[in-house]
Amino acid sequence: MEQLLKDAQKIKSLEIQGASNVAVNAISFLSNYAKRLKCENIEVCFKKLCEAQGILIETRPTEPAMKNGLKFIMNKLEQEKESIITKYISDIIEKYKNLYYDMLQNSKKRIAEIGARRFPAQGQKFNVMTHCHSSLVTGILLEAKKQGKNFKAINTETQPRLQGRKTAQELLKAGIEVIHVVDSAMRWAVRHYQIDLIIIGADSITSEGTIINKIGSRLLALVAHEEHVPFYVASPLLKYNPETNLGILETIEMRDPQEIWEDPPEGIEILNPAFETVSRRYIDGLITEAGIFASSHVSQYFAKMYPEMV
Repeated sequence: MEQLLKDAQKIKSLEIQGASNVAVNAISFLSNYAKRLKCENIEVCFKKLCEAQGILIETRPTEPAMKNGLKFIMNKLEQEKESIITKYISDIIEKYKNLYYDMLQNSKKRIAEIGARRFPAQGQKFNVMTHCHSSLVTGILLEAKKQGKNFKAINTETQPRLQGRKTAQELLKAGIEVIHVVDSAMRWAVRHYQIDLIIIGADSITSEGTIINKIGSRLLALVAHEEHVPFYVASPLLKYNPETNLGILETIEMRDPQEIWEDPPEGIEILNPAFETVSRRYIDGLITEAGIFASSHVSQYFAKMYPEMV
């Protein structure tokens, strides 16, 4: 358990970032914990694994991709509970860990292919904008570049942890022209560069089609609405939170104020919300492994593709 707590701290401290990365690491931590378990019977094993699941979920309660992955593994175990031999339980968890990982990777590949179709044919100039860092969004842009499509990317630095720099570096490495702006220059950039398309990622999607993403995402959505620029969200369906269908509200994570100001003057209150919501009314389409559709339809597509997680 001591090692699991150390592993969990890597997620909680933001040493591990990005919804997909958090999910992949969390299921790996659970798998590694199972390999270290010494249980006299299956009931004790399940009790300890459920405890480990709870510890991992509490590190980032707003990450459905992680929760869905852990739920997927535990549900599969529950289905096989009667036939499981205790000493082989870690092998079974490893099998389903790899299966969930493949689901994530396959969905990312599919989303990149679908999203790249939103870029015009070769030869036409095109300006696309994004916010923060999303492996799904960079995947779409890299696929469009691979297809020889001609476009320029504008991205935000994303205060206070500057995740936008990672996006810029990945795109530059692939030979994509990048313009990097401060977050407060969002509206100016959209108007000055005549943005044709905006794509952001998502950390979570609710049953109503609202998405939760890095702070600043709603501002960009409002700019897109004002300037009549198509606004898309790229996300695997595995980031849908089925609990919201039962009335559970997503919470906005508040992070350490020192990320903003390390040594502030005494008496000042500093707020550091990490995420914010973007209403479905501002989202032209959700780009997923199942295709592009209105974000309000996410629960139907999720239930169809991943019934074991509902």
